[in-house]
Amino acid sequence: MAANGASCEQPQKRGGPKDKQNGKSTDLSLRERRQKDKEERLSLVLWRRPVVTLHYFLLETLIKLKECTLQLWQRRGTVFIFLLLCFLFSITYSTDGSHQTYVQYLEKRFLWCAYWVGLGILSSVGLGTGLHTFLLYLGPHIASVTLAAYECGSTDFPEPPYPDQIICPEDGGVEASISIFSIMSKVRLEACMWGAGTAIGELPPYFMARAARQSGTDPDDEDYEEFEEMLEQAEGAQDFVTRAKLGIQHMVQTVGFFGILACASIPNPLFDLAGITCGHFLVPFWTFFGATLIGKAVIKMHIQKLFVIITFSKHIVEQMVSLMGSVPKIGPSLQKPFSQYLEAQKNKLHHAGKSGPADENWLSWVFEKVVLAMVCYFVISIINSMAQSYGKRLQQLRHSEEKSK
Repeated sequence: MAANGASCEQPQKRGGPKDKQNGKSTDLSLRERRQKDKEERLSLVLWRRPVVTLHYFLLETLIKLKECTLQLWQRRGTVFIFLLLCFLFSITYSTDGSHQTYVQYLEKRFLWCAYWVGLGILSSVGLGTGLHTFLLYLGPHIASVTLAAYECGSTDFPEPPYPDQIICPEDGGVEASISIFSIMSKVRLEACMWGAGTAIGELPPYFMARAARQSGTDPDDEDYEEFEEMLEQAEGAQDFVTRAKLGIQHMVQTVGFFGILACASIPNPLFDLAGITCGHFLVPFWTFFGATLIGKAVIKMHIQKLFVIITFSKHIVEQMVSLMGSVPKIGPSLQKPFSQYLEAQKNKLHHAGKSGPADENWLSWVFEKVVLAMVCYFVISIINSMAQSYGKRLQQLRHSEEKSK
């Protein structure tokens, strides 16, 4: 019996290395196929294959609309209640009465908060590339409020036209009464709403990784695939970026709430990995979202606000403009447009509505074109990303057909 048992074990031991080699070759071929598929998808961009990219984008859009319609139909009870509430609100909004004062105030506040939350979501989600709305919208808004506060000597700007346009109050104020904290208080609402939007934008990677871990299926996301590969290769030698990603993953996994809070409280381009890590290791939703919301909407936003306000305070701006003039040869020509731009902005603060096209400066023209170019790039990236998603659908369909044969 013992001899028979030994003879039975020997073939299994001899077959082990072959199985390992077969497994390694299978993994290698699978990685090569994935790399080839990825390169094929990355070629689906407007500047390489415009017709195919637009065609795939339209098809993916139709699929997404169909999926969204089915999800709404499955939750038709909630949709009905939402539509009923909207109908009641519309009646209240259109009916005359003393309540219109409160309705108009709530409408103004709601639209203002929704505007900044939406910009925050765009900055965080980006569908493949983030629209840097802090640099394009919130940062310039805080800078304009800072410059206006020092020029007017007050933050009590008339409403309206604030926040659409900033003009100095007629009674004016004392410049010495302006402090960093008063300016921070003036822009606190929009800054916190923008930060809350960025926190909401971090939820898709979390839900995607959580659903993949619970269901045991591979999600349709390349970031998650890279995350799993990184975990598999964690013991080997890594480059700096991979070591940084592993450090974030280790901090979030071991420290928990305060690790997520630390990652969310500083400008961190790798924070998407924290959301994937929390979803993969089934961190509770409110632990992840609570720490992200506090970090991004409270701590990080106050740091960014403080930086912008100090940078654009009156004495700092004047020193920066004077330093431009000290640059050899090109200094005066570089200093002149900035001085003219600042002078024009000061005149607008004191003379509302009297500025015309002649007051336009080339700096504002350049900034408008930069904003337009970044928005166009954002739209193009959405088209490319959705076309690549449809390309991945076709690849998965092709592979499934090959397996069935």
